[in-house]
Amino acid sequence: MKAVELFAGAGGLAMGVSLAGFKPLAVVEWDKWACDTIRENQRRGFPLVADWPLYEGDVRKFDWSGIETDIDLLAGGPPCQPFSMGGKHRAHDDTRDMFPATVDIVRALRPKAFIVENVKGLTRSTFANYYQYILLQLEFPESPRRRNEEWFDHLLRLQAEKTSGGQRGKKLTYNVVPTLVNAANYGVPQKRERVFIVGFRSDLGVDWSFPRPTHSYDQLLHDQWITGEYWERHSIARRHRPTLPSSLEPRIRRLASSLPLPNELPWRTVRDAIAGLPNPQSRAAGDYSDHRFQAGARVYPGHTGSPLDLPAKTLKAGDHGVPGGENMLVNTDGSVRYFTIRESARVQTFPDGFVFHGSWTETMRQLGNAVPVALGHLVARSVAERLATVQLSKMMHNQQRQRGAA
Repeated sequence: MKAVELFAGAGGLAMGVSLAGFKPLAVVEWDKWACDTIRENQRRGFPLVADWPLYEGDVRKFDWSGIETDIDLLAGGPPCQPFSMGGKHRAHDDTRDMFPATVDIVRALRPKAFIVENVKGLTRSTFANYYQYILLQLEFPESPRRRNEEWFDHLLRLQAEKTSGGQRGKKLTYNVVPTLVNAANYGVPQKRERVFIVGFRSDLGVDWSFPRPTHSYDQLLHDQWITGEYWERHSIARRHRPTLPSSLEPRIRRLASSLPLPNELPWRTVRDAIAGLPNPQSRAAGDYSDHRFQAGARVYPGHTGSPLDLPAKTLKAGDHGVPGGENMLVNTDGSVRYFTIRESARVQTFPDGFVFHGSWTETMRQLGNAVPVALGHLVARSVAERLATVQLSKMMHNQQRQRGAA
């Protein structure tokens, strides 16, 4: 199956898409440092990115006429800054808003499906109308904004078209499914909430929903405080295990007295993610790429870091000044230090063989902007399965017609 990747960054979503069996026809990213990261891994022969046709530049200036239109998947995460909780919240008034460009490319390439990822902030009440506008543009890409038409007027026109149902069967339309997802519920060692907007071309008749969660906080609590399996897995002797926080006691009693938990896995923690990595200040740290100690971490109000035995806070595209201290690790003794690049990469589920280009600050920006590889793979695999089912059904139908004609 063939794919196009927009706003690829360091390649988190694109790698997930490749792992799901899609072959990229174009991987487009305008940031030089992120492109250098991909190029460095290509130079080193990292298999997932080795044959990516990488284009450094603006997706709005890319010549899409050279890309075949019968592609299976368009994937990408438009820049999140216009909608980020830490940004200026300018949405459509922000020049970095790339949703209009994304819709233009959907209209040009007519992919069988698309995956668009963005920050949770996009779903805030402040952006309610614009979020609805984004979804309707993706649903009806062949009803573009008219010259001198304000976006809100375009929204009203799209709402009227949706209500009338006049476009179905006549123009390019998509069945669009938006879902707010916590990555921790899917095995990513990070509490990272993101919106995934997945669409299938209407003529395919696909009925799709986001995959069910596979991991849970309750199962982690069960393994930590009821059976102790979590500590045993990490070879933590009883005398070195932390004390159950009093705030959790009622919940643990409830879990202990309830029926067996559903067949879910425990949330993965920071300890799970960095297992096997040596202390970054030790000599052995040199055996791992990008695993260097970064000095200067400290705690202050609102900047407290990520506890070792929970999923990390959402990694952010920043360093020392990141609110909440998301890029810091809190040890069981209360001491803190910055995550190394390799530890951050593991939290984002990048393979250890994948290296990053640039300074610690620049690399943390790439990692903070990335889609976790494992989450991208899960979504892309689900889409691939539905597309494969459609293709198989079409083949069987054609075979039946041929036998009938004979």
